[in-house]
Amino acid sequence: MNKLKRVLAGLAAVSLFAVSAVSCQSKETSENNSHYKEEDEFTVPADEAELNGQSGVDISGQEIVWLADYDINPTNNNDRSVALSLFEDVYGAKVKFVLADSNEKFTKLAAMILSGDEVDMFPYEWDAVPNGVVKEQYEALDPYFGALGMEEDGLWDDMSDVIDMFEYNGQHYVVPFDVSDPLVITYSRKMMEEEGLDDPYELYLDGKWDWNKFMEMMESFVSGAPEGTTRYGINGWFGQAIIQSTGHTVINYDGTKFENNIDDPQIEKAELLMQDIASKHLYQPEWIGYFPDTHNTLFFAMGDWALGTSNAKNPDSDLMVVPFPKSPDADRNYLCCNYAAKMLVRNSTKGEAVATYIKCERVAATQEEYRKIAKQKALVEEKTAAGKTKSFVTEEQYDALKTFLDPSKVTPMFDFAYGMGDRMNGDGDYTYETRGVMNNLTQALLEGDSHVDSWATLRDSWTGVIDEEVKRFNEMR
Repeated sequence: MNKLKRVLAGLAAVSLFAVSAVSCQSKETSENNSHYKEEDEFTVPADEAELNGQSGVDISGQEIVWLADYDINPTNNNDRSVALSLFEDVYGAKVKFVLADSNEKFTKLAAMILSGDEVDMFPYEWDAVPNGVVKEQYEALDPYFGALGMEEDGLWDDMSDVIDMFEYNGQHYVVPFDVSDPLVITYSRKMMEEEGLDDPYELYLDGKWDWNKFMEMMESFVSGAPEGTTRYGINGWFGQAIIQSTGHTVINYDGTKFENNIDDPQIEKAELLMQDIASKHLYQPEWIGYFPDTHNTLFFAMGDWALGTSNAKNPDSDLMVVPFPKSPDADRNYLCCNYAAKMLVRNSTKGEAVATYIKCERVAATQEEYRKIAKQKALVEEKTAAGKTKSFVTEEQYDALKTFLDPSKVTPMFDFAYGMGDRMNGDGDYTYETRGVMNNLTQALLEGDSHVDSWATLRDSWTGVIDEEVKRFNEMR
């Protein structure tokens, strides 16, 4: 790793200069880029003395084909990512991008595999395991653990439990290099103070942030509405987080077979909490996409991507974030989140190169010098061409988000139900009759759908579908 460390030091020095330059300029970003900027864009000169492989890996001159709806190559010569810089400059390899429309990328992947077209790497999504695996879309990464650097300097130590959580049929098809996109609750400390309520982040730090406190605060806020006004407890997307805060999953997997867990008492308690929130009219169902600037809603639940816009829409509200509250029965904090990973495509002949690229992503995510650079870049305000603030994240918020993503402090959750195809997790035009099971289990009670009058009705309507899908996947192992 000595050569790699010397390259890292050089990259960090150049990166610091790049961040300083960015912070002195007004950034013009596209309207659809509402979250803060990609954290690892850097300009890095190649060092010819460092174009040798590490850990006995020799992939110099190889090119992997990346099929996706976004390119990991730079849009110009001045903003390669750290991971790509390491892949190119340390290992001497390249990435070739093949565009696939976001709505058709799985169809294109299947067609390329069937026709024998070269494709090596594909984005990870929930459907990868087990559905993508049984469709023979992906290869296991276990034969390439050496290229991944699994035994090197503790590079993967804090992710070992997360990686094993995705193990399927004794193989690792998904090897996350980072935890991402946490579901967080955004709130205004100014509003909390005005209402005489406790600060949820302080409650979280003290181990007192749970469902009971969450409900108590929402009920107090709503009942205290001035005459002639309507208040709500929460807006946004959080049904999945309620279930996962129990630490229990709708589908259990023991390493050999799947099991329907819909009758679990903790799942029932989570569903009854959704029912309670809806019946007390605490939920504001309108899609807003940021912390409501009307200040008639106490909490906003969404992925961390919405924080920057929420701050810009509420610059004087002193916003803060906290994970979804813990179930009172849970033994620890369980996090609803996503995972940063890349898939090795079926029949690829570049497994070692794909694994090496994934290792480069892990190095970029864990080296302290890059974490510092990422933080500096994340704290740069995004502005429109006219100079209006579009998005920003405070240092306190950023530091808190990083602790929420630390596997040593929280337990990230994954439910195989989300990887079992459309009947289990399809959007189905967002109607009750056509949506997948998981979408109905996390939305129907909150939205007060006319098809559902209770948790018992919802459970009984879909347990047969779950049983069918469990049987189907068990037979396809």
